[in-house]
Amino acid sequence: MGTPNKNENKAGFFSAMTSGFSMFSSAMHRSVNGMLGYEGVEVINPEGGKEDAEEEAQRGRWQQEERDSYWKMMQKYIGSDITSVVTLPVLIFEPMTMLQKMAELMEYSYLLDQADECEDPYMRLVYASSWAVSVYFAYQRTWKPFNPILGETYELVNHGGITFISEQVSHHPPMSAGHAENEHFTYDVTSKLKTKFLGNSVDVYPVGRTRVTLKRDGVVLDLVPPPTKVNNLIFGRTWVDSPGEMVMTNLTTGDKVVLYFQPCGWFGANRYEVDGYVYNANEEPKILMTGKWSESLSYQPCDSEGEPLPGTEMKEVWHIAETPANDKFQYTYFAHKLNSFDTAPKKLLASDSRLRPDRLALEKGDLSKAGAEKSSLEERQRAEKREREAEGGNFAPKWFDMTDEATTTPWGELELYRYNGKYTEHRNSVDASDAIVVDDVQSIEFNPWQFGNLS
Repeated sequence: MGTPNKNENKAGFFSAMTSGFSMFSSAMHRSVNGMLGYEGVEVINPEGGKEDAEEEAQRGRWQQEERDSYWKMMQKYIGSDITSVVTLPVLIFEPMTMLQKMAELMEYSYLLDQADECEDPYMRLVYASSWAVSVYFAYQRTWKPFNPILGETYELVNHGGITFISEQVSHHPPMSAGHAENEHFTYDVTSKLKTKFLGNSVDVYPVGRTRVTLKRDGVVLDLVPPPTKVNNLIFGRTWVDSPGEMVMTNLTTGDKVVLYFQPCGWFGANRYEVDGYVYNANEEPKILMTGKWSESLSYQPCDSEGEPLPGTEMKEVWHIAETPANDKFQYTYFAHKLNSFDTAPKKLLASDSRLRPDRLALEKGDLSKAGAEKSSLEERQRAEKREREAEGGNFAPKWFDMTDEATTTPWGELELYRYNGKYTEHRNSVDASDAIVVDDVQSIEFNPWQFGNLS
């Protein structure tokens, strides 16, 4: 539904072209991989061509001996969900956790402010959907974030008037919940990633529910993002793509926006491209949207056939902010702020991701210490679980409550967590025994277990 029906007759030509390239590239992959001794392992460089396929297959962040041994270990997981069953080496990690990555959606939160201030219901969806697309530039990073420890949290302030809190609410399956709020909107998410390991790539399915409430009129927006594919995990240059539909629905009016993320083709054709329409409740197109999730998005009013209205022009609604050059982890300036204590509250929970010793060590470039600290934290988490179960207790998160609700997503059922408001009360009246002063951060031990309730 990313384009009106009148464009469907063009699919044959493009399908044939895509099929032809697919057949050609598949043959090329088989040739290269067979020569390397890894039959069936796909190696693609979206920025290169067929002449460098063998060279690309030899590239990546792995040494040859590491790559061979890891491939032997991972073969047994092909077709499986590897979200939390595989221990991964720290050399493929970035110094950030999944809880912090959730907060990256807040970088361009001014777009939600504009959506709240906007009176036009269709432009409201233009602003809000552009906010949802804007994070994909950050999501293309090829480094893996740390899985949060059960009870771990992340707090963000001093950005757009927002107060943000996220918490790891479940370990098996790994689930996180988040809440953000300013004068214009509230944002609530329950996230449970599901993966499928395919050999040299992994499909990531965003099993979750994301809701944004615009405060002025009480409008509730529901977001369903596309899946993501991480290519060349072990062999070749790692890269990320998110082909498929993003759907944002105004649950109050029935209006929606459907944006199609074009799949990356051979030689990088269509990479980053996003196209779609804002529809009214009768599924008639009202505004067309186009751009690249790596650069910018633009919009233009259209007629019922999806054609631009005479006398109108394409206008830009969002543009990527300036980014650091040659950054080791491909971080944006905002991503660096997420690790900084400049965006932390004056008193910070000891369970905050910034304080993780493995993350801190990796940030300083000490891979050996980072690996040891990661193993230590994971063992401590297992020990805490054994102790809790021996006492007959169950973990309950501090800032979110599990509900009796469940929702269906395109990738499976999801149990829902709801923000309970306690964090707002906590921030308004901080108990000195429950928090630490940022100035003393170097002397504080990371402790995600101090707030874990036993129920």
